[in-house]
Amino acid sequence: MKIVTDCAADMSPEERENLGIIEAPLYIQFPEGEVNSADLTADEFYNRLEAMRPQIPSTAQPSSGMFADLYNKLAETSKNIVSVHISSGLSGTFNSARLGAEQVKSAVVNVFDTMTLSGGERFQVLAAVMAAKADWSMDAIKERLSAIREQTEVIYTLETLEYLARGGRIGRVQALMGAALKLKPIIRVDRADGKYSTVSKSRTIPQAMEHIADHLHEMYKDTPVWVTVLHGRFHEGAGNMSKLLSERLNAAKIEVMRISPVLGVHTGPGIVGAAVVPMKLMEGIE
Repeated sequence: MKIVTDCAADMSPEERENLGIIEAPLYIQFPEGEVNSADLTADEFYNRLEAMRPQIPSTAQPSSGMFADLYNKLAETSKNIVSVHISSGLSGTFNSARLGAEQVKSAVVNVFDTMTLSGGERFQVLAAVMAAKADWSMDAIKERLSAIREQTEVIYTLETLEYLARGGRIGRVQALMGAALKLKPIIRVDRADGKYSTVSKSRTIPQAMEHIADHLHEMYKDTPVWVTVLHGRFHEGAGNMSKLLSERLNAAKIEVMRISPVLGVHTGPGIVGAAVVPMKLMEGIE
């Protein structure tokens, strides 16, 4: 069985290579040309992003034809493919993958909508890899991914809403009010529709991180959890968030990762947050 995802899952090249994960490209369109997000380091990307201000680049998803070509190539060595993608509420990638899968006759392609992104998407990809290696049935894999989808929280705050607003991904987030009052929004991915929604607002980043910790503690209480702290280019904030969550949650595993450049287009460098999932749903993954 082959596992396919996209670069919004924030997986490192080493992780993809070690686990045999195939990544469909998501593209960043700069004025000077289009770049596969996976070909840019985070720092290279943020240097280019900041040099463009007040403009920002746009992003583009793979076509259904690209997915069909990818699946047909994988079908030469595997007749079962699981394709796990960024929320359909935030990107058209899932729909492109679904349409591409319909064109494939030589393999069974199951396309799964994670209804999330970033570290939350990564949890589902890792679980799919684990299940495939353990020879789980497709029904069992779908059941586990659904459980992870329902019990994962992805939540973050931003130093500025400028990038989210300019990129048109604001959803239900109140950009103008936040910008006018210099408030720091606390944004989560709503599992009901896979779109952004505002939890609350704070006047400072430290206050926002405290509110994130409160929110996550209320949700998980003493449940052992896997915590992935996420940031763009905000090492100090990520360190503080990691310390805060290690104190407030029963973190069986905690790590710090940087978000993919394709997500950074819409957040800017000053994003910090976390993806959290009950550890029992990730058992067997090291």
